[in-house]
Amino acid sequence: MQLIESIAAIATPHGSGGVAVIRISGTQAISCAEQFFEPVRGKHPLKMEGYTCSYGYFVNQEHEILDDVVLTVFRNPHSYTGEDVVEISCHGGRFLSQKILRTILTCPDVRLAEAGEFTKRAFLNGKLSLTQAEAVADLISASGENAVKYARTLRDGATFRKISAFSQTILEILSDLAVWADYPDEDIPGVDADTLEVKMQQLLSEMRRLMASYDYGKILREGLHTVIVGKPNVGKSTLFNVLSGCERSIVTEIAGTTRDVVEEQIRLGDVILRLSDTAGVHETADKVEQIGVERSLSSVEQADLILAVFDMSVPLSEEDKILLEKLPENKTIIVYNKSDKSNPEFHQKPLFHFSPVETVEISARNQNNILELQNAVERFAVRHATPAEDGMIANERQRVCLENALSAVQEALDALSVGLAFDAVTVSLDAAADALLQLTGERVTDKVVDTVFSRFCVGK
Repeated sequence: MQLIESIAAIATPHGSGGVAVIRISGTQAISCAEQFFEPVRGKHPLKMEGYTCSYGYFVNQEHEILDDVVLTVFRNPHSYTGEDVVEISCHGGRFLSQKILRTILTCPDVRLAEAGEFTKRAFLNGKLSLTQAEAVADLISASGENAVKYARTLRDGATFRKISAFSQTILEILSDLAVWADYPDEDIPGVDADTLEVKMQQLLSEMRRLMASYDYGKILREGLHTVIVGKPNVGKSTLFNVLSGCERSIVTEIAGTTRDVVEEQIRLGDVILRLSDTAGVHETADKVEQIGVERSLSSVEQADLILAVFDMSVPLSEEDKILLEKLPENKTIIVYNKSDKSNPEFHQKPLFHFSPVETVEISARNQNNILELQNAVERFAVRHATPAEDGMIANERQRVCLENALSAVQEALDALSVGLAFDAVTVSLDAAADALLQLTGERVTDKVVDTVFSRFCVGK
């Protein structure tokens, strides 16, 4: 699919740097470069083959040299967008790259690219599925090694292949149902309801397994919503400041200093945390403190991960037990703080039969054993991981499409179980197939496409 207008944009971040890259894509890309590029020894752009470079000068309309550049040509369809593409690598000054771009935009039928338009053209020209295109944005914004690994795998088509396998299974079932319905008098084996149920149950199981990957995708994309909780003066704010690398929370010896939730986004090892320091959880007659306690407990309910802090310098108390009763074991890491002041009586009381994900002993004030806490958080995050090669539901759009497909397959199973005609099963499976095609972008509206690519940066 060739589009009439060509587009151009700076493909590297704005600012000073060693190199800036200006990209042109479309039918006019090479002829536009021909107007302003003067090779030193190599060929002119129109005579260059794809995947070749030439060193020379980029000049303006008056043939004044703007910079010495390296020009690379990619000929359709063997380019990122599937169109003719030219990339001009110049010295990385903001003024210089903008001047070259403005010169390019004087070419007829060449305009400034919109956000994500190069990748959008790759999708429209069949170079990428919609899930692969979305993975490009995830790759650009990846904030850790795992995020990069999963985004790269998705860009290579892992999710597309998984969804395509689901679609193929549905189409095979629909094909069997159609043949049986359209040729009832022919000597064709009938559709066995039990066999059909087994196929759909297996399909439903595989689809649910892929849906379960959404939680880890959200962690990679947005980070773990992590809440630090504990009684007053156990060292929550000190730990928060150590992890965030700055003094966001006020630290004093006075209990109840923190009266509201303080938030910060930090990176701990390979995991992004949306970290919240909360007011100390305890019984209080102070109305302001009580509001802070209620907000702390509300944060606990919404959290992905809870760092429950206990003071090792004093024995565990009944107040600690009350706090533990409010915490979910499966997403709580117990942090024993003040290990440098550990009280012998502290270890004499068990943790009230609470079974946390892990326990770690630290001294937040002295920053002792913080690495072990980091490792515990990373292990917690990995618990949610699915193999990258199995694909992943990476965003809310994909989740909604797969949820619609799951519901439709379940409707087909329900129709089969109550003895409805196969026509009812067919209608539901048609809806499931349509939802999966929307997920991959094989059947999608212009509005959805525009929304997907609007979150890209200009130049990509």
